[in-house]
Amino acid sequence: MEEECKITLNTGLRGVTIANTRICEVDGKTGRLIYRGYRIQDLTKASYEEVAHLLLYEHLPTPAELNQFSSRLSSERAIPPEVVAALKTRPPKARPMDILQWAVPMLAHHDPDVAESSREASLRIAHRLIARFPTVIAAWQRVRNGQDPVAPSRDLGHAANFLYMLTGRNPDEQASRAIDTALVLHAEHGFNASTFAAREVASTRAHMYAAVAAGVGSLSGELHGGANAKVMQMLLALGSADKAAAFVNAELDAGRKIFGLGHAVYDVDDPRAHIMASMSKALGERTGDPRWYELSALIEKTAKEIFRKRKKADIPVNVDFYSASVYYYLGIPVDLFTPVFAIARIAGWAAHIIEEQFGGAAAKPVLYRPESEYIGDYCGPEVCEFVGLEQRR
Repeated sequence: MEEECKITLNTGLRGVTIANTRICEVDGKTGRLIYRGYRIQDLTKASYEEVAHLLLYEHLPTPAELNQFSSRLSSERAIPPEVVAALKTRPPKARPMDILQWAVPMLAHHDPDVAESSREASLRIAHRLIARFPTVIAAWQRVRNGQDPVAPSRDLGHAANFLYMLTGRNPDEQASRAIDTALVLHAEHGFNASTFAAREVASTRAHMYAAVAAGVGSLSGELHGGANAKVMQMLLALGSADKAAAFVNAELDAGRKIFGLGHAVYDVDDPRAHIMASMSKALGERTGDPRWYELSALIEKTAKEIFRKRKKADIPVNVDFYSASVYYYLGIPVDLFTPVFAIARIAGWAAHIIEEQFGGAAAKPVLYRPESEYIGDYCGPEVCEFVGLEQRR
């Protein structure tokens, strides 16, 4: 019995099961990703709106339900004029993820449901957050470049509307479908760092905006949400395929990681990475500039060969590795790659927050309160003796 209760320390909670969930399964050993019972490969045939509905309402929508849900999202896209005015007071060099995290509580100030604690109110807040994240990011991109924000369209789908607000131009079918699929792939991924942060805050019965702000803050760290930007910076710095092998060897010799390779959960390739790779290849062919896909593929191949030779083990590729070139081909600025991740993940965060607070069989009865082992040992086995300020030397 004592052995069963033994606490494992300093693991970052890896391998420690902390709650039940009906939302997502990530099987890192077989490379399987499931959203509410559906394989991610199958869900790429659906739109982001369909997947967001699935995450929030636990089933794929009927045509009538999808029409109603999409209409609800499109009607909530506009952000309050006070938020737009406040965006114009931000320094242009502010980091986009900091802007997004700052905007979340600003949006809460204008939400009539923020004081109501019910599943129905939380779902209405979720609709607004899903609808408005793209508007905030697109507005910031334009404001920081001295342009007026583009008002959201009521006629475009969720993903296409984001590109429209970002550029002021209607995107073509291939670009719209590519960003839509990318959002589906990033919509949910189990108890990752940002989802856990959001659920931990939600467990205190804080409202959804507070929990989402915590998720955004967690995602802003490069070890969680910044890998695809790092990948693109790597590709741009290399520029050509002839430098790939030397670069990989140098990075491994220096003990540095190659962003986009390796994963905290997957022992095999991330199933989303192969879908992203195909999208990158198609977009490269479409633009007549396949080098970013080709360089990515070469680095992946080279790194896997070198890693296998050195470590006698495989290193998996993750979704961030090819999402970098996909976003770059779509004309998205590199420092907006992580905010685009947030635009996708807000549906997953909202679903987890609702499950945490109202989830029935999957809900936890109490807030998160882990223990820690104090290892201060500043005064040996005894408690330190307090000495007044005037006597300290």
